[in-house]
Amino acid sequence: MKTETRLLIADDWNDYALLDSGHLQKLERFGSQTVIRPDPQAFWEPARPLESWRADAQFSAKSQDDDGAGNWEVLSPKALDSWPMQWNGLTFEARRAAFRHMGVFQEHSVHWRFAQEKIRAAGRPIKVLNLFGYTGMMSLACAAAGAEVVHLDASPKSNGYGKDNQAMSGLQDRSIRWIADDAMKFTAREVRRGNEYDAIILDPPKFGRGPKNETWRFEENLPELLDVVKQLLSDRPLFVILTAYAVRLSYLALSQALADRLSPLGGVMETGEMALPQQGSDRLLPTAIYARWHAGA
Repeated sequence: MKTETRLLIADDWNDYALLDSGHLQKLERFGSQTVIRPDPQAFWEPARPLESWRADAQFSAKSQDDDGAGNWEVLSPKALDSWPMQWNGLTFEARRAAFRHMGVFQEHSVHWRFAQEKIRAAGRPIKVLNLFGYTGMMSLACAAAGAEVVHLDASPKSNGYGKDNQAMSGLQDRSIRWIADDAMKFTAREVRRGNEYDAIILDPPKFGRGPKNETWRFEENLPELLDVVKQLLSDRPLFVILTAYAVRLSYLALSQALADRLSPLGGVMETGEMALPQQGSDRLLPTAIYARWHAGA
């Protein structure tokens, strides 16, 4: 297996921009709305004084922990609760949500585009499993490229937003199954059923709970889940994508754990960090670590 270290920069947006960052804050534009959110990695000097930042809303965290709760404060009469955005022909709803979220993890566009390119180049029907899929942007990207998709998230609300995004994108005729379930239980059942997938995406949280209060802890549960993922791959696998946020791990740990399961397949393992470019500068805001395997050219 060939291994490549790559920095993935989400620079393919028109509807999103990182306007400024520093002093543990970031100023961002999501479509028509501008927001200020905390970011514990932005401990440098901002391009402009924080006092000069203008936004429609600001999230104030109770702590600097990435998983910390807090509250949104509306700063402008033009502030909206939700509004449409677009990426590469897909339309979705952005919204100010709990835990400083915005209904989309925009840095993942680097994986959406990668998945679309691989699916379109495959020249055959591709079946995709998207685990911890949130509001479904990866699922929409894969479906738009022609794949049959099974989308799983523990939150029925997130799945409902995903279905809305599917309709907004005009993809009602594409095959996406929206499932609210615990990832460990669902994948174990899929193995017993003999189901297989050509591509699997995992974006697990540091900590989470399933719909029946099942507990997920990244370092404890990921190895077992990766074992099951290996069993779910078809005899002609296309790619596996794994990302991680707010964990005390290196991207080397992710890639080596994934390689333990997939090395017999050969192919290419890409690993490294994901980042957002700051508008008007060469500054990059790190967001996540990743490992992704693919079968090669």
